Amino acid sequence: MKDQNDFLYGTITKVVLMHYIRLFYRSVLFITMLTAYVYDRLNGINVFSDLTETVPVITRVFMLVFLAEMLFRHFPSKLDSPGCQKQFAVNYQKTDNPKIHIEDNHSTFKVFIIWILFNMVFGALKLSGILDDGIMLLICSAYSICDIICILFFCPFQSWFLKNKCCCTCRIYNWDYAMMFTPLFFVKPCCLHILLAMSLTLLIRWEITFHRHKERFSKNSNAYLNCENCSEKLCAHKKQLHKLWNKIDNSANA
Repeated sequence: MKDQNDFLYGTITKVVLMHYIRLFYRSVLFITMLTAYVYDRLNGINVFSDLTETVPVITRVFMLVFLAEMLFRHFPSKLDSPGCQKQFAVNYQKTDNPKIHIEDNHSTFKVFIIWILFNMVFGALKLSGILDDGIMLLICSAYSICDIICILFFCPFQSWFLKNKCCCTCRIYNWDYAMMFTPLFFVKPCCLHILLAMSLTLLIRWEITFHRHKERFSKNSNAYLNCENCSEKLCAHKKQLHKLWNKIDNSANA
């Protein structure tokens, strides 16, 4: 078993690298759509205001990218986090410990309610005419960036509510796309609802698998979730970044 310090200062794992790649192209998509939306509004074109009439090219690219992401999430992959891959039978490594313990299961309903209430604010603004379809899509895109930030740098759900040890054991890992596309509930029927439908299939499959095979989600009963078998080493990556930030902060205050 390798020492944790080997991962603190060693090469970034493939899984972490993939998250940085996702952060890059999701940021590019957001900036491009934001620029197009501002240009659209300043020139009175209003293409982004009502997505039931026309679908801008950048919106189609956005749809294709996330449809592809969600499609791949339905299958086992070594380039994705164990946090979402633990649902698959192929990744279940049975241990001698019969006790199934889901450390953050008790807070999932709390997270669900908070997320719904938070997004109802945007929904109310949309229904009152203050926000339009374009803004709701931009919120989805912003959420997609926040999703990666939660994985790579800081996750408020983990720190404030779930208290799970790491992303590998996160109870709601596969809620990400459903949470990402929640604002689309308030957009008038259009092709974007394909994203919402696909995200809900991921969520439903995740929940059904959890309730039928809880042993796959517990680090006690599934060795795949133990630190020595982790292919992500994201906790070590976060510690490395925190040490770097502290070093920079200390240098600035010196």
